[in-house]
Amino acid sequence: MRFSINLPNFGDFADARTVARVAVEAEQAGWDGLFVWDHLVHNKNLRRGVPFGDPWMLLTAAALATTRIRLGTLVTPVARRRPEQLARQVATLDSLSGGRVIFGAGLGGPIEDEFGSFGEPTDPVVLAARLDEGLDLLARYWSGHPVNHDGPHYQVRDVTLLPATVQQPRPPVWVGGFWPARRPFRRAACWDGVVPLFETARHGQIPPVDQVRDVVAYVHEHRPDADGPFDVVLGGATDPATAADILAPLAEAGATWWDERQLQTGPDIDRLEPVLRRINAGPPKP
Repeated sequence: MRFSINLPNFGDFADARTVARVAVEAEQAGWDGLFVWDHLVHNKNLRRGVPFGDPWMLLTAAALATTRIRLGTLVTPVARRRPEQLARQVATLDSLSGGRVIFGAGLGGPIEDEFGSFGEPTDPVVLAARLDEGLDLLARYWSGHPVNHDGPHYQVRDVTLLPATVQQPRPPVWVGGFWPARRPFRRAACWDGVVPLFETARHGQIPPVDQVRDVVAYVHEHRPDADGPFDVVLGGATDPATAADILAPLAEAGATWWDERQLQTGPDIDRLEPVLRRINAGPPKP
């Protein structure tokens, strides 16, 4: 199992210099990755007046300050991005970091706040279709080969985006979704990893082991290449003194990454000091 730190892109972490500091301390303390949220306003009523940073600028600062840890978003809502611009952002970061990017994708939300506020579609069916079509385009753009595409949401005419990503055929793509909905997990099965959230365990809460087993079994059942590498990314808030007991059954159930998070409903979600305390205590040791 590998271990990462999870940051929102607002509050203290809207500042790229702060995220770079977090990345350096995480790398020095032995963590394997740093992942940031990709939100514009999140929950407008709750976050009104709170500063937000662009996730790709935050990750650029982290990449320039580190040499080892993996970097990415958890998760980027592809449906509210232009795939060609997103492809360039990811490829540039992959080059700058020496091939350390992991791309996390999902539907995104809250839909009314993050999409509806800007006049974007809010029908989840439409957003899911844009997500699937956008992911396919991203993979083709990252290859460095010519792209022609005529789809329901995007059209491309004889475009080659260079340079290709350092990682080939592409950076790892992890797909998020809320269990027990099934469609996001069929989507994840087509890529390189799954980032499940659970209706019974919200952001920062420890996932239930029985449901983790269900997710792993379902995804593997739908994978076109069952023998290839595939990551199962779980997360929550742990105490270093008890982390081993918590993580051992999750690793046994199939988890390959543990993403250390603050409770979303807690007061520390966007504050630097408690995050640094947890980082400097070191990654969990299952």
